[in-house]
Amino acid sequence: MVRATGKSAAVYERLKADIESLRLRPGAKLSEVQLGEELGASRTPVREAIRRLAGEGLVDFVPGEVARVASISLGGVRALFEFRMLLEPEAAASVTRAGAADERVLVPFRELLARLEEFDASFSTLDPAAQTRSYQEFYDISEGFDQAVIAACRNPYLARTIRDLRGQTARLRRISHSGPRRMLTSLEEHRAMVRAIVQGDAPAAEAAGRHHLAQTQNALIESLTSQDPATGAEFQVDITG
Repeated sequence: MVRATGKSAAVYERLKADIESLRLRPGAKLSEVQLGEELGASRTPVREAIRRLAGEGLVDFVPGEVARVASISLGGVRALFEFRMLLEPEAAASVTRAGAADERVLVPFRELLARLEEFDASFSTLDPAAQTRSYQEFYDISEGFDQAVIAACRNPYLARTIRDLRGQTARLRRISHSGPRRMLTSLEEHRAMVRAIVQGDAPAAEAAGRHHLAQTQNALIESLTSQDPATGAEFQVDITG
């Protein structure tokens, strides 16, 4: 494990945010010298940050070679979602059971449900350009749901495993939500999950979680085999993996 210094931690957070937001595209070179100049850091903290990101699977790093943002393969996407199917629906059911036993667990989910309703009401009134700008708000709501589930899950091993996958899932979320149609569909899927949790219906929460993951995987593969929503350019992905 790479021990993070204050400067390397700051570089790590910046690079991770850029990878998750697709500002750094899959396959992009990560030059220690160039990054150091851009971020006002020496090569040592940059190297530490890159190694830490490599440990999380977000960077392909081989000593002596230029590091690159980890590529995306269809095989890798399918494997990731197969694993998520084992984890996240059960976590949603676990949180629902916890909420039925303790009303305090449901507070953030009631707040999320209100935010989803508000976003839905306003999104359809926006012009296309404004809808695109509002994507970040939806990403924030989605991330809020994920973090609320992690915090409320009563199985610490399950919660930790889901949390450790966040870097991988964050950038894939942006690729899968490549247009307003998928955005609205995903919004409804999140609303179904949150509503089931608030209503104390664990089987419905689990089923809604499975449905959301299946639909997200389908949308993601469609986006990966067409074009990059962040730039309009085709994604370079391994379609054989």
